[in-house]
Amino acid sequence: MVQWERIKQDFPIFLSERNRNLTYLDSAATSQKPKSVIDAVTDFYQNYCSNVHRGIYSLSETATDMYEKSRENISGFIGSPSSDEIVFLRNTTEALNLLSYTLGRNLSAGDEVLISIMEHHSNIVPWQFLEEKGIKVIYTDITKEGKLDMEDFRRKITPRTKIVSITHVSNLLGTINPVREIGKMAHDNGSIFIVDGAQSVPHMKVNVQDIGCDFFAFSGHKMLGPSGIGVLYGKREMLHQMHPFLGGGEMIRTVSTFGSTWNDVPLKFEAGTPNIEGSIGLSAAVDYLNRVGMDEIRDHERDLIQYTLKMEDEYDIENLVSYGPRDPNAKDGVYSFNIGEIPPMDMDSQLMNNGLIIGSSVHPHDVSSSLDETDVAVRSGHHCAMPLNHRLGVVATSRASYYVYNTRNDVDRLFEQLERIRKVYNHGR
Repeated sequence: MVQWERIKQDFPIFLSERNRNLTYLDSAATSQKPKSVIDAVTDFYQNYCSNVHRGIYSLSETATDMYEKSRENISGFIGSPSSDEIVFLRNTTEALNLLSYTLGRNLSAGDEVLISIMEHHSNIVPWQFLEEKGIKVIYTDITKEGKLDMEDFRRKITPRTKIVSITHVSNLLGTINPVREIGKMAHDNGSIFIVDGAQSVPHMKVNVQDIGCDFFAFSGHKMLGPSGIGVLYGKREMLHQMHPFLGGGEMIRTVSTFGSTWNDVPLKFEAGTPNIEGSIGLSAAVDYLNRVGMDEIRDHERDLIQYTLKMEDEYDIENLVSYGPRDPNAKDGVYSFNIGEIPPMDMDSQLMNNGLIIGSSVHPHDVSSSLDETDVAVRSGHHCAMPLNHRLGVVATSRASYYVYNTRNDVDRLFEQLERIRKVYNHGR
């Protein structure tokens, strides 16, 4: 049985004098790193640092072996049938841009890409690039509960829909989308199906074969791994057919003044020197997550969300509004909220007036700043989801997001401080 209260001892940041009182609630943005991950990166630099795939000497061969074993480990973690279906990139954003560029080459004016209104900007902007060539980006709506509106999705998927790209978990609402069902509908329609897994892979067991997706993208830094390393899973036959994203060293087989030919996948998509240490660190993060257990992590975060919603009811903080499903089974470890709702149209005048209190509202930035005074770290802003904010009728929210190192004590501390903030601002009025 996992001793959740002891998990923090594995993370050096929580053991430092500076952060001894830190309640870190921003793991949806980036996670903290356990010592085993830090040690894996340091060990590479200290003992095996060299380039991969290029040197016929023992140091390079060892580095190459570590790099490719990392690929195998990560492949197994997400249920990919083969490690050559794993492409290392910088992050989810780069993976989705790769897909927009490469798959977009085969689209024509009038073709459509179907996404949802709850997408992160990384799953919106790359598809909007294609509008220059007459591709249409279609947005499916959400329900009042913050779930994907499946009836709206069914209406909007048509023979013109060539690509469906959907987030597995909303980074603002925490909504867990039925990606297996969506994937079947996409494939029945003859569409390519892409999943943004940035917010799911760190928090629940994911199997790309079970989902049935053609492509799946996620980032290392959100799952206890280093920054600058991300993963694109793609079905082998599709990767073989796709044009490279970047050109240069490593991704070629031959180069001449008459043209070039491409390396085998996945190296065809890994131009230049890769983030070797990042892949090794990410593999160490996968080992750590496997030791804890992904089912256990999901159960733990479900408990934290259920407890959060209970505390919301018990504290009954004036004008506190939260967003997303109320069912913990339909929600990841994300809790977005406002103290009062601030309509987008009023934002400019609010900022100009330097108003900390607007009617009965406290701006999310002021909530975050006030929480930081007591070493409680939450995110505030639009969370790279401006269309979703607009759909919710707000300009920004505060967001607490949980992970393995959080416990109910952190939830208690969050609500104690929110109650304090509400009282302070009420008194100020």
